[in-house]
Amino acid sequence: MAIELDHILVPSRDRLASAKLLAHLLGVPWSPTGIGPFAPVYVNDGLTFDFDQWSEPFPLIHYCFRVGEDEFDAILQRIRASGIAYRSAVHGPVDHLIDTAHGGRIVYWNEPDGHQWEMLTVSYARAQ
Repeated sequence: MAIELDHILVPSRDRLASAKLLAHLLGVPWSPTGIGPFAPVYVNDGLTFDFDQWSEPFPLIHYCFRVGEDEFDAILQRIRASGIAYRSAVHGPVDHLIDTAHGGRIVYWNEPDGHQWEMLTVSYARAQ
């Protein structure tokens, strides 16, 4: 069997609000209860993000989603409709632009706990 990532823990100040927001932006289901103390976001059939309530300080983590062109448009529309600031550079200022320098489209945004989310249509991390 190939190795696959099954779930990942996401530390948060408010696990329910954070899980609900990510699920809304991605257009995927979530639950206020899961196994243990987690609020799961069901990213796809094989990956769950388990939001866990932590007190500060906790590490700020970068998460990246590779999506299709149609999903990119739909998610970006939900980001815009939610009034979330986004940018075209990983450490850049909020510019409400889309990076197209890597053969696809990329945007970055931060959620209330400070984690950085990235959405791209073409992976620059590995050869195509």
